[in-house]
Amino acid sequence: MVYYMHMIYIYSVFATVFISLLSLVGVFTLSLKRTFLQKIVLFLVAFSAGTMLGSTFFHLLPESVEHLPAQTAFQLTFASLVIFFLIEKVLHWHHCHKQDCHTHSIGYMNLIGDGLHNFIDGMIIATTFAVSPPLGIATTLAIAAHEIPQEIGDFGVLLHAGFSTKKALIFNVLSAGMAVLGAIISLLLIESVPGLQDYLLPFAAGGFLYIGAVDLLPELRKETVRIKLIGLVGMFLLGAGLMFLLQQATPHGHSEDDHGSELEVHEVIDGHFDEDLDHIEDVH
Repeated sequence: MVYYMHMIYIYSVFATVFISLLSLVGVFTLSLKRTFLQKIVLFLVAFSAGTMLGSTFFHLLPESVEHLPAQTAFQLTFASLVIFFLIEKVLHWHHCHKQDCHTHSIGYMNLIGDGLHNFIDGMIIATTFAVSPPLGIATTLAIAAHEIPQEIGDFGVLLHAGFSTKKALIFNVLSAGMAVLGAIISLLLIESVPGLQDYLLPFAAGGFLYIGAVDLLPELRKETVRIKLIGLVGMFLLGAGLMFLLQQATPHGHSEDDHGSELEVHEVIDGHFDEDLDHIEDVH
């Protein structure tokens, strides 16, 4: 039990630190021409939408139904959709995928929304690692694919709001670091409340479903050039296909309960073996 949770902490912290470091991608965008950046960001958004929705339907929802009654899992997923909608409306949390984004004209409001978003990402990563390492890896990859276009947009928003390059970088890294805090708090809650991760899984599924379907896909619908639209669909399918391949390639992860069951089986077998030895000694 202690060793298992220790490894989950290590996996989760490493994954969230990796996600946090993606905030530095904004600096890289400074070396790119604005017209080129606008062209590639939409393809990154398409790939991100594919990984988000692919992770939802190939990983998170199947795991949720496996650990909870189907009705409960889908009800929690719906509740998560509502919660994410309210978060977006209350904090004006709307992912921006262009450098010049008028939705985030106020830089500090963007930082608050992004910090909360990263905090929830950290909770989702830790939750999925607590269920199984393969699920955690798939979730981390899906979030990473989403972070790249988002961080490009967020960095541009801060510059547009009047932040200096250095100040924008520092605040963006601090906001991204909320993912690590979210992971640690999530794991502490899971340790205190056994089985909590089973109920957080559909919450993660609802979050991914909302971001992918409500936030990212509408961006792709704005494209009217047929050739470019075909490329966007291809990137979307590539992202979803990656999640499907991960689901097929990785073995079904063992949760803590699975490890407990295995230990109980071994204890029963060892008990019968000891009884047989005692019986043989009595005969002799």
